[in-house]
Amino acid sequence: MAHTEAGMDDRGAGRPMRRGGRFEHTYAALDLGTNNCRLLVARPVDDGFRVIDAFSRIVRLGEGLARSGRLSEPAMARTIEALRICAAKLDRRGVTRLRAVATEACRKAANCADFVARAAAATGLALEIITAAEEARLALAGCAPLLDYDNRHALVFDIGGGSTELMWLRLEDRRPPHLLGWLSIPLGVVTLAERHGGIHVDDAIFERMVAEVAAELAPFEARHGLRRHLADRAVQMLGTSGTVTTVAGVHLDLARYDRSQVDGIWLDAGDIVAVTGRLAAMDYDQRAAHGCIGVDRADLVIAGCAILAAIMRAWPLARLRVADRGVREGVLFDLMREADGDFLAAGE
Repeated sequence: MAHTEAGMDDRGAGRPMRRGGRFEHTYAALDLGTNNCRLLVARPVDDGFRVIDAFSRIVRLGEGLARSGRLSEPAMARTIEALRICAAKLDRRGVTRLRAVATEACRKAANCADFVARAAAATGLALEIITAAEEARLALAGCAPLLDYDNRHALVFDIGGGSTELMWLRLEDRRPPHLLGWLSIPLGVVTLAERHGGIHVDDAIFERMVAEVAAELAPFEARHGLRRHLADRAVQMLGTSGTVTTVAGVHLDLARYDRSQVDGIWLDAGDIVAVTGRLAAMDYDQRAAHGCIGVDRADLVIAGCAILAAIMRAWPLARLRVADRGVREGVLFDLMREADGDFLAAGE
């Protein structure tokens, strides 16, 4: 599968590579979040990159973090085991340029330095704990190819395990999007589910979750005045996260999640409300049995829907575009540009 800055498909997969710069390397991006450990390994093609290996595992690194302020021993053990698998893939694929980033759970945990040292000793991987601002930048870089420049503005959001990031952008003349403002709130699917519950979620619990998120969003609206731009129908909403891709998969009635059918599609606001209602009406076992959810996310998906509902109620746009891409793709684009820069600086 080729990931390109114009889209993601197989069109570049068979092209011969030029020599020099980015084409001398095999790249990898590892994103360790509060809930997931995800890896992409890629080689460049003329119009982007082609993924040659990937890995994703729900590790719940941030499990219990909101209560204790620390990463638990079982969570660290699960995560280090996943990182070992990633390290083996990096070695097998001959990766020459790597960036491994860790986000909200590691930003918040009092014992994060100990965990990073243990992970390095066990796997050889040096995790870089990035700021919320850098996480937002990378997520935007990864999903920017899905921005529709027929609009004048875009609201991009990333619902994570431990936090949610939003970016308010101005779009003009195919230039890089101009960041007008960004927000990171300390609420993600794990933190919200642990606080309110994720097994049995009735309407009252759901609305309490929505209200908690809405309170965090209100200052962003007060500061930037997004709502006054909605009436001109020139604002795009773009969401990148497991929540929005799950909602899309359920909407499409997929028996098993299929990225090729989800990435880049548009969902009407009414369809999102309908899917949220369907998920809320399921019990835990039904959610766990669904091919687009599974047992690892059955207790988190309603919290994600609550965050999504709060965003869409705050800024009621008619449609949402779904991105199954984000931080890892942003890292890969960065690494390839850096390789080009190093090549030119060396005068080769």
